[in-house]
Amino acid sequence: MTKYPSSVITKDRKGNKEVRLLVDKGKFARYQYMNSLTGKMSIILKNFEGKEEHLYIIPLQPNKSLVIKPKGEKKSRRVWNGESNEEELFD
Repeated sequence: MTKYPSSVITKDRKGNKEVRLLVDKGKFARYQYMNSLTGKMSIILKNFEGKEEHLYIIPLQPNKSLVIKPKGEKKSRRVWNGESNEEELFD
């Protein structure tokens, strides 16, 4: 661990040191499903190369959620902006 700066080192629950390693960077869009009683949300992560990753977030209890990666890729999604019309997730 000595070859990494202390600012990128953290500890897990057992106290073992870990390095925070960047996998990707980019933008994200998050939306919820209004007719769902589960409080299910989706998050779309888009890296700087334009590749998107879709994840469902399903709340289980306070401060705990289940994250599911759906099978297959979907085309462009449109969402309601909460005011007056639909829009694309990313410009």
